[in-house]
Amino acid sequence: MSRIAANPIPYWASAGKTREVFDEAFADFHAIGFTAVKADVPTGMTPPEYRAWIGGYGLSPSLSLFNSPFDDSVTVAGEVEKARRFADEQTALGLDRTMISSMAVPERLDRPAVGAAFDEGRLTRAIDMCGEVCRALAAGGLRPLHHSHVGGVFETEYEITRLLDDLGPDVIGFGPDTGHLRWAGIDPAAFLRRYADRLGGIHIKDVFPDHLEGATLSYREATASKRLWAEPGLGVVDFDAVLAAIPASYDGDFMIEVDEPSVESKLESHEMSYAWARRALADRVTQ
Repeated sequence: MSRIAANPIPYWASAGKTREVFDEAFADFHAIGFTAVKADVPTGMTPPEYRAWIGGYGLSPSLSLFNSPFDDSVTVAGEVEKARRFADEQTALGLDRTMISSMAVPERLDRPAVGAAFDEGRLTRAIDMCGEVCRALAAGGLRPLHHSHVGGVFETEYEITRLLDDLGPDVIGFGPDTGHLRWAGIDPAAFLRRYADRLGGIHIKDVFPDHLEGATLSYREATASKRLWAEPGLGVVDFDAVLAAIPASYDGDFMIEVDEPSVESKLESHEMSYAWARRALADRVTQ
């Protein structure tokens, strides 16, 4: 059975990835009832040390993310080497898959969700580079799953489908984010149905409608407004349709992710999200 997992991104996004910040997040997750957390091993810590650390809070590692801009600011050789190290770390935690994503392309952070400064050549080069990284991850024991993310080179429906269709299921699977898809104008449920046979992970994320149409804010401004990301069930993502599109054979976790809570308390945000997940996923998860 799958688990309800949590991503501590709202804890570290502004405060930094310190021991104290993660301790706060892990303590909150344990108090709420989560048993799995996105696996991010801090610099200077070994996988066994990390596993023991989160285990002290009753948590075990869940699906992580390999991130690269996949643009001309990095090289294929450099990203492949990074992928090999990442695979060694993640498999040492007992994981067999990872999400893979592009984010933080400057012009797309300035004008998010519209495919700003599209360039066919850049897209082709990014697909080729991503393919090489996926093969390195697979050789290291991890199944790569494309993770949709506004602000990256694979942002729009055309770009994501090009990536998935050009590389094919033998090279890359599917690990979507429902909120990022919806922000980019893509129907998450329809997209899930299209690539259901490649689904290996999912981020459960909701969005408010405020910045979805004709928005002029940058990525960071929209996030900081607290009217972009929503706790599941409060926004406009049709989760009934999303869950209906997920095959009964799905064996991955359901990871809750609210980058910037709509309420002041991070603890309250995760309590709300967990309560929703317990109701919505009652027949799909172990908790």
